[in-house]
Amino acid sequence: MAGGAGGLTRETAAGLVRRSSQRIPANPARVITALFVPGQEGFDLQESRTSSVLTRVLALDDDEAQDALDDVMERCDHRHRHLVQTFERNADVVAERLDPGLVLSTTRRLLVGATFTNEYAIEGAALCNPSMVAHPDQSGLPTDSLRFVMSTRAVGEGHRSSIGFRTGNVDASGSVTFDEPPQFAVGAQTSAAALDAAVFRGELDRMRGGGEDADYIFDALGEHFTRAELDQRLHRLDAQPATRQHGKRTTALIRKIADRTYSARFADETALSERVLLPAMSAECNGMEDARFVRLVEEDGTTRYYATYTAYDGADIRQQLLETSDFQNFTSSPLTGPAAANKGLALFPRRIGGRFVALSRSDRESNTITSSVNLHHWGRGLPCQVPARAWEMLQLGNCGSPIETDAGWLALTHGVGPMRTYGIGAALLDLDDPTHVVGQLRRPLLRALPDEQDGYVPNVVYSCGALLHNGTLVLPYGIGDSAIGVATVPVAALLADLTGTSRVGVSS
Repeated sequence: MAGGAGGLTRETAAGLVRRSSQRIPANPARVITALFVPGQEGFDLQESRTSSVLTRVLALDDDEAQDALDDVMERCDHRHRHLVQTFERNADVVAERLDPGLVLSTTRRLLVGATFTNEYAIEGAALCNPSMVAHPDQSGLPTDSLRFVMSTRAVGEGHRSSIGFRTGNVDASGSVTFDEPPQFAVGAQTSAAALDAAVFRGELDRMRGGGEDADYIFDALGEHFTRAELDQRLHRLDAQPATRQHGKRTTALIRKIADRTYSARFADETALSERVLLPAMSAECNGMEDARFVRLVEEDGTTRYYATYTAYDGADIRQQLLETSDFQNFTSSPLTGPAAANKGLALFPRRIGGRFVALSRSDRESNTITSSVNLHHWGRGLPCQVPARAWEMLQLGNCGSPIETDAGWLALTHGVGPMRTYGIGAALLDLDDPTHVVGQLRRPLLRALPDEQDGYVPNVVYSCGALLHNGTLVLPYGIGDSAIGVATVPVAALLADLTGTSRVGVSS
């Protein structure tokens, strides 16, 4: 029986979805290098064993040192870009432990660097939660084809998450082809970035750290400033303990917020699909989770890519905003405000009524709509959807940024039901007032098939963002957190069922 504006039957919903046979599994061979300091692995409070390890390396005779270096290069050189330079860099890090007058041979120096380097398999545990957007470069494609960028959540040792990328094409019929997997995985160089006073004020309010001392800092700095300018002003506050009793606490909070803003740049020689955004600050030291990318078009036609993601330090979560125009240069900065207090903020791809808009799950179980004049600060959301059906009884959330169609905003949702089984649903929101739900599926559009139930996290299908091209919804989804699959849906048919009409227009 066909569903009307209220939604689809289970059979109709399942019949709309076509799963591709392609699957991208977690690949433990995708490794990056990292500095390894023995004694600081994180499971004890002992001091570093750097000095004693260096003593052992220096005690090796020349032949043994050369054999050890040759062995490392034979096993690992083909797995990394510029491995020798990595060893040299890590040797510099521990060089202060050596006698200043000691001159090491090239072999010995590289062996020191290799000893303090380890490989980290970014996908060693899981690969999941993809988000797909149009690639910034659409040149040289066949007619009616689209090049895309797909972000992934890669999970490695210690359940530490990073953000990876894959590229590919969607042809005129909606068929998806992924580019060849990259040979290397490459991290970015990070540096300080410009700071925004609104971010600090919003986060200080949440931390109950605003007030006169904060005004003293930010009234003098203006709307935007550098880290050096901020530090100079903080030093002046610290120098007034007699008249500013809480100044030390304020400066500590401000420095903690400032540490959450940084730039990341990948080398020109790297391919987009090689690039991996790794945790680069203490607030995300245990992971960068569930990036929801969107291509945001401004009212003057300019475009920019943004992604909200969850920073996790092992105890607390924080929402962050990534910004890029080319997927080579990124800025990460804090998201603040009540609607950004939990996971799952998803930006709309354009302003509505002159304001930025987002889907939020700040209460951890339902979808709300929030708006702002500033992409970084989000006030309380207005109700949109609450759990009502068995398959979403535990919680509702979004599966990425809403997609604009002539009929309304197509919002993919996720629901969690008995046995913590995840399903992907859909809702249609009014174009001008997205708090108004035009229609929604009564049953999931996508649930785990029997061959998709097993994985690192069983019974989960999950997406962080789909793509609409030429009338086809392209939906990448994680399968048990162990692989990524792709499903396609004819959008006209889906919208017709959501609106209770025979056919509605579709914007691609």
